Amino acid sequence: MSGINYVTKETLDQMMSELSILKTKGRAEIARAISEAREKGDLKENAEYDAAKEAQGIHEAKIATLEAAIATSRIVSADAIDTSKVSILCKVTITNVANKKTVTYQLVSETEADLKAGKISVTSPIGKGLLGKTVGDVADVQAPNGVIKFKIESITA
Repeated sequence: MSGINYVTKETLDQMMSELSILKTKGRAEIARAISEAREKGDLKENAEYDAAKEAQGIHEAKIATLEAAIATSRIVSADAIDTSKVSILCKVTITNVANKKTVTYQLVSETEADLKAGKISVTSPIGKGLLGKTVGDVADVQAPNGVIKFKIESITA
């Protein structure tokens, strides 16, 4: 992730809760696994010990990533959204100009993106293409298979 990470208050609370769990219960479980593996003899030939140490590295990387995301987070409130143009937390209804399919997405931060829930990241190709557009504009979105044109039908909070 780069720059500022815009999140809702609820998402920031979830991230902080997850970090707390990783730092307490998660670290304790890893330490227990390393201790148990250490008791099984020679560490040079102990695959269980190697696996526990690798799991510890992955666990610590998760903690570092989460800490960085929290440190760069800025809370965005739904009532402060300007619906005159597409911005983060807006719900945007768009129509694919080529096939006339209409979908509604909410633009969110990278950490909150969930396509099944209709939430796309502002850093995704579609998100980037829609930012700053107003109702009636046509956004050109660069996709792997070429440029896709989307018409902005509505913007809501």
